[in-house]
Amino acid sequence: MNVEILSRLQFAFTIAFHYIFPPLTIGLGLLLILMEGLWLATRNPLYHNMARFWTKMFGLIFGLGVATGIVMEFEFGTNWATYSRFVGDIFGSALAAEGIFAFFLESGFLAILLFGWDKVGPKLHFFATCMVALGAHFSAVWIIVANSWQQTPAGSHLEVAGQPVPAGHAFDLADLWQSRMVIDDFWAVVFNPSSMDRLGHTLVAAWLAGAFLVISVAAFYLLRRRHVGFAAASLKFGLALALAASLLSLVTGHSSASGVAQNQPSKLAAMEGLWETGPEAALHPFGWVDMARERTLGPALPAGLSLLVGGRPSHVVTGLHDIPPDLRPPVQATFQCFHLMVGIGMGLIGLSLWGAWLWWRGQLADPANFATRWFLRLAVPAVLLPQLANQAGWFTAEIGRQPWIVWGYLRTSDGLSAVVKANQVLASLIGFGLIYLLLLVMFLFLLNRKIQHGPEPLEESHELPDNWLKQSRA
Repeated sequence: MNVEILSRLQFAFTIAFHYIFPPLTIGLGLLLILMEGLWLATRNPLYHNMARFWTKMFGLIFGLGVATGIVMEFEFGTNWATYSRFVGDIFGSALAAEGIFAFFLESGFLAILLFGWDKVGPKLHFFATCMVALGAHFSAVWIIVANSWQQTPAGSHLEVAGQPVPAGHAFDLADLWQSRMVIDDFWAVVFNPSSMDRLGHTLVAAWLAGAFLVISVAAFYLLRRRHVGFAAASLKFGLALALAASLLSLVTGHSSASGVAQNQPSKLAAMEGLWETGPEAALHPFGWVDMARERTLGPALPAGLSLLVGGRPSHVVTGLHDIPPDLRPPVQATFQCFHLMVGIGMGLIGLSLWGAWLWWRGQLADPANFATRWFLRLAVPAVLLPQLANQAGWFTAEIGRQPWIVWGYLRTSDGLSAVVKANQVLASLIGFGLIYLLLLVMFLFLLNRKIQHGPEPLEESHELPDNWLKQSRA
């Protein structure tokens, strides 16, 4: 493999591993606000116990997220020096904002969140919880802004040797080493055509990740008849957020797809395996792209894609045949990743609705009930589904914008470091693989130990239903 493939594999591997953790902290952060806020409002010790237990889980996940995220910033300089020079003025400003407004906010209040339960007042601790959760959300804001600008550049212009290049000017690769993108309007960069759509979809997906972590652990406890009161309450918190987020993902997903249709037609064509341009474009729920014969096999909903992105069957959608072959993304990978994300998303909606139905019937925490027992059995491994959907969605976005690393300006193959050799990238990729494997084993070990230990015994119990208390002690 050449240096481009290896460098892309290395960055994909490191960011995919890192991306396990930030969605969990975003989703858990929101749930911690709800749990601790209800404790302040009701003084029910059950909510206090829940907030303390899930705060410990948050701390573990946050630590792994920080450790795995640092590596990527170094990769910009080692593997992608040309790209870093080209976009440094813009990408650097977004990353600096992420450090100032997000990471410092999170880390500044994290110690109070983790260790301040018995050292500061409850209101101050709740404020710290809110600030950490807000910081986690702000982190997503600035990372998505930076990445979305690469997808849909705005608020900037190209300079060669310090001179602005007119719009539409053919970019000469011979000028690459003295070329860079320069900011014209910072807020136009922030609110570029795709940033808000992608931010909304990313945050909703992160809420799902946090919600299903809580649902999974709570379902495990209920099946084992352990910490029943704690588990039943946690399950309701997680399920409420999961139901809201899963349904909201339909809205944000539709908005994002409409934006892709307008700004990145080649990506949309690859996502749906659409070859011919025209109205009444079909929508494929699943299928396989026959690249040799340039067709997509599988069931199709007539005019479904035109209705989805244009609101009417007569809406014309661009197909791959009208896109030059060298500007098409990898079609098969984009198609399958996109449909995997959508399929999992629909499955999460179904699982959330099932849980809500059991809750409405008063059977959510009753493993003796047949429907409840099977719901809980499916809910335990369902913690993996939002993670798979998040990874598939990220791959769709990144693979689908190829061959561009900055859409319309810089190709991925031209953004590499000039001096890095393939054997060096391969050696570091193997090294990262071993280190990340150790980190994953350590994370799973510590996570399992915290789950097996469970929440601490309640100091007060007079506000809990008698049957919950007896079951939780059993």
